[in-house]
Amino acid sequence: MSQPLRLGIAGLGTVGIGLLHVLRQQRALLEARTGREIVVSAVSARSRDKDRGISLSGYAWEDDPVALAKRDDVDIFVELMGGEDGPAKDATEAALAAGKDVVTANKAMLAMHGQALAETAEAAGHVIRYEAAVAGGIPVIKSLSEGLAGNEITRVMGVMNGSCNYILTRMEDAGLPYAEVFAEADGLGYLEADPTLDVGGIDAAHKLAILSALAFGVRVDFAGIELEGIDRVSIDDIRAAADMGYKIKLLGVAQMTGRGLEQRMQPCLVPDTSPLGQLSGGTNMIVLEGDAVGQIVLRGAGAGAGPTASAVMADICDIARGHRGPVFGQPATSLASPSPALSQRPAPYYLRMALLDKPGALAKVAAVLGEAGVSIDRMRQYAHADDSAPVLIVTHKTTRTDLDHALAAMGKTGVVNGDPVALRIEEL
Repeated sequence: MSQPLRLGIAGLGTVGIGLLHVLRQQRALLEARTGREIVVSAVSARSRDKDRGISLSGYAWEDDPVALAKRDDVDIFVELMGGEDGPAKDATEAALAAGKDVVTANKAMLAMHGQALAETAEAAGHVIRYEAAVAGGIPVIKSLSEGLAGNEITRVMGVMNGSCNYILTRMEDAGLPYAEVFAEADGLGYLEADPTLDVGGIDAAHKLAILSALAFGVRVDFAGIELEGIDRVSIDDIRAAADMGYKIKLLGVAQMTGRGLEQRMQPCLVPDTSPLGQLSGGTNMIVLEGDAVGQIVLRGAGAGAGPTASAVMADICDIARGHRGPVFGQPATSLASPSPALSQRPAPYYLRMALLDKPGALAKVAAVLGEAGVSIDRMRQYAHADDSAPVLIVTHKTTRTDLDHALAAMGKTGVVNGDPVALRIEEL
């Protein structure tokens, strides 16, 4: 039997404690599957005295995660603290410098510093594994880097933030406004300490940047993502979308086009009969498209102690088995510098607006769209009790640039009350 594989775990929150439970409950199974005993040498967290519902007496304690990363009795540094900079980054760099492999769940750190960390690790012959950084328990990193290695990936898309999906589906199911459901989700602990990381799309965009690097052989480019959160999605939009056969999702999409790498995280309409349209609650779903395999759909829990600890444990097992490889699927020095697409691929759009109850108002809007080169696929007008008529329009495929020109011109017609809402319809 090989020597035990020794872990140093930094961060004893939900995931860290979940990992300790897995290690204790599945000790014999893990040893049988990897051929090595996996043990914890030492741990580190902000508070030593906090009641975590599990005994830590069998492990050495380090107040400083950097000191933990440098310990001689640690083979793998497991970083579960979070945060793009600060202790997480410092300790990860220290671990690599001290000759350790690293397993992390830190999407923000990888999205912002992944290239530099990958180059450091690979130059020293070490690995960084991060299955838990994207979509919790869904094995999307392994799918891209291993299972689909023989494919040219054409598109990656999905719902990558369970909190946002909970809010949007809860709004639809209960008929509640955004502000009320946001407060409910926050009270239930579904949102980050800074909620804008969730509802602003930042958390999900970190994940999309990592997937783009793996899928398209480019350096991680978080700054190149077109980012829009869900805070402007109203219950009216959700009802109108449902009436026309769509659901609204915070959707991440990455695809390589002739214009460059297109990356966007924004509310989109998807057909209600599609797998993404039927996704409810806090579940995540990633859709991968390859030239040989076609379309693959991965669905599962995107967060939580069990699912995320499961992904961390999978990485540890791979290292225990001797599986090694480049951080982003190919040598970091060979990754191309991304060329962000200057414009999105054409797509149909959903428009919602309030038109003043004046003769010829609808004709003026149609004329403005036509002059901008935007054609109408279908239109619906609803009964109203005041002087503004709710109108919905679904366009044929158009560019966002042409649509923006039309929206700007609408404001000058004198018949549109307020700003129209425009949401992309993603074809699946």
